[in-house]
Amino acid sequence: MSMQLDLDDIHELAQQQGIDAETLDAALKEALRLAYMKTPGASSHARVELDSRAGTITIWARKPIPVTPTADNPHPEPQWGDEFDDTPRNFDRQAAMTARQVIAQLFRQADDERVFGAFTGQRGKLISGIIQQDEDDPYNVHVRVGDVEALLPRREQVPGETYHHGDRIRVYVVSVNRGLRGPEIIVSRSHPDLVRRLFEREVPELVSGSVSIMAIAREAGARSKVAVRANANGVNPKGALIGPAGQRVRAVMANLNNEKIDIVDWSKDPAKFVQAALSPAQVDSVAVVSEKNKTAVAFVPESQLSLAIGKEGQNARLAAKLTGWKIGIESTEARDAAAQRGEAQQEEGERHFSEEAHAHGRE
Repeated sequence: MSMQLDLDDIHELAQQQGIDAETLDAALKEALRLAYMKTPGASSHARVELDSRAGTITIWARKPIPVTPTADNPHPEPQWGDEFDDTPRNFDRQAAMTARQVIAQLFRQADDERVFGAFTGQRGKLISGIIQQDEDDPYNVHVRVGDVEALLPRREQVPGETYHHGDRIRVYVVSVNRGLRGPEIIVSRSHPDLVRRLFEREVPELVSGSVSIMAIAREAGARSKVAVRANANGVNPKGALIGPAGQRVRAVMANLNNEKIDIVDWSKDPAKFVQAALSPAQVDSVAVVSEKNKTAVAFVPESQLSLAIGKEGQNARLAAKLTGWKIGIESTEARDAAAQRGEAQQEEGERHFSEEAHAHGRE
């Protein structure tokens, strides 16, 4: 006994959502088969037939045929009888409810796929959204981007930064994944590449390729160091990022709640790069201790030591992160004094040796 279901309307609704008829029918058949299996006396061997023209659903079942085990075949494969119509009576309501659930699920999946597809291309980019605070989720910040909500987790937030409901915010898209509840879009305010993307909005030379950002080191909320180089003659890379009267770098800092930014010249010469990376401190010279282990010592005037090291070691730490080198910082005056003491001791030793030799000669 087949039952009626308006399949044409269902197919038309699905088509509007970009769901093809084959996908819909396969999902409907499986859902209806499972619904049938829950009815009393259901056969374990059944299939669902959808007749789109007639708008009918039929459950075709088979009953098992007992097979007697033999010595040669102690565990025979089950045999099944001919198919028969086993559509339950009053199955219409169950089928209609099942169809609604399947359609709703497919619509959610289709919507999730659209969101996932749209945001997959946004990974690694800068987007703008509206802060949505969630009382049930106090540790994370929700950011509304169009009709989608992205997540700014605690680990991607900036220490000391406050996020107010309704405020517009720029964030960096870290990842786009398929989560249990749909697409999971993770964004960041602390990622170093947020600084890169903000500069790209302000500096045409970065977009044209005449200037490149070679490295970024960041302690979010406090300070960033950005190493740049020119790819064209006559271009001042630091000047390009700073902008006329400093307006470009100030615009980036404003987006980062006035986080300090040092812009330095990149160099393939490690000594020059380390020297530049310790800016704003004045560095007299840099001695490369080991290229293999990437260790170097920077010599700075005594008056510049605290500036080179920075508050709680921040400037030296960021310089090391920017260059990828371990950097020791020593006083130029202390080095020179030690060198002078060494020379004096050497002279004293040579004189003592000369006097001993002379006395020995007299003997």
